[in-house]
Amino acid sequence: MRLHFLVGMVCAASLTATATAQASLTIEITQVPDDARLIAVAPFTGEQVGENLGSIIRSNLNHADVFRAIGPYGSDGDAVTPPVVSSSEDWLSAAGLVVRGQVLRQPDGRLSFQYTLADRDGNALLSERLSAGTGRWRDVGHYISDRIYQRITGERGFFSTHLLYVNSYRRDGKLRYRLGISDMDGKRHVTALDSAEPINSPTWSPDGRQVAYVSFESGRPAIFTQNLATRQRTQLTQFPGLNSSPAWSPDGQRMAMALSKDGNPELYVMDLKTRALTRLTDHPAIDTEPRWSADGQSLVFTSDRSGKPQIYRLQLASGEVRRLTFDGRFNARPDLSPDGRTLAVVNENGDGQYRIATLDLRNGVFSRMTSTRLDASPSFAPNGRMLVYSTLRAGKGVLSIMSLDGRFRLTLPAIEGEIREPVWSPWLR
Repeated sequence: MRLHFLVGMVCAASLTATATAQASLTIEITQVPDDARLIAVAPFTGEQVGENLGSIIRSNLNHADVFRAIGPYGSDGDAVTPPVVSSSEDWLSAAGLVVRGQVLRQPDGRLSFQYTLADRDGNALLSERLSAGTGRWRDVGHYISDRIYQRITGERGFFSTHLLYVNSYRRDGKLRYRLGISDMDGKRHVTALDSAEPINSPTWSPDGRQVAYVSFESGRPAIFTQNLATRQRTQLTQFPGLNSSPAWSPDGQRMAMALSKDGNPELYVMDLKTRALTRLTDHPAIDTEPRWSADGQSLVFTSDRSGKPQIYRLQLASGEVRRLTFDGRFNARPDLSPDGRTLAVVNENGDGQYRIATLDLRNGVFSRMTSTRLDASPSFAPNGRMLVYSTLRAGKGVLSIMSLDGRFRLTLPAIEGEIREPVWSPWLR
């Protein structure tokens, strides 16, 4: 079959590729579940254009909470050291699942990719042939990884998704800010915006074709949207005071935001066609950081109307507001899982330590997920199994990814500068 991608690398050719590799992210896996399934991924044979496809697939599967992927002993790209073996073939038989593949050059110059996923007895569980241009090498690796993940777990894979984040760095001694986008493994960083003024509150449109963010380029905060393919930027707001926390509605037609144009920070929603604003809250407290439910019928948001920041839910039809969080004296920066069952927040319990926590909205169970001291900006993967967030390591901002059960963790530090405010993309194809 011919492989088609909705966005590819969000039309990377239309974005500004970083001048050096300095903005890219590195990967450090720090915790793997003991019961992760062992899967052997052989190097792909045949035509070699870039990094071996087997290495890309192996690295991808090691970024999931259900696999421990191994390659030939001593091969490049193994994020988890394989068991010591006595011969070059024993590593294949040590695993319960095996991936093999080859790459062939077609007469039209395109590449043909063939791969098979088999069990220990050699029974094929998945076998496909696909074609793509030579520039889609990593896209093909992510696609195959998604297919393997779905075949084994029954859930859609997330390796073709992307991360959006703010990268602060220094140029000629002056602090600058990049709005960066990368594959979910931190590779292929591109810059959507580079500015001498702060950028914050980035977010994705539901189809992954646009982003929104707050820029201080005019000397005060303003909300912008940006088309990733055309680079066209549109300024939505520049009211006096606060212009913050843009959040696209699930249908892509509206934008929730926090504005203080009428004197107090309140929640508003803007019709993106008409630019008409509707005020949603009217309270002397600070209301901010809105996030939509998947059905578009409600918003969760942060408010200090109880005296300290806590998370509330606003039903749009009735205007009813209900408090959701009660554990700890501070809960902020909410994000809802795609199925609406889990709320992720930044929690402080009175000890000055800001950690990522989750609230099961079905049974009320509140769980603190991290043990580091300054964690922020949790964002769910589109399948709801993983969270990305920012934290500090050695005094520098880095990204971390963990499974929702807390048993799998990895870190993505920047080679240059610091990384903060990550947002996981929606499905991109």
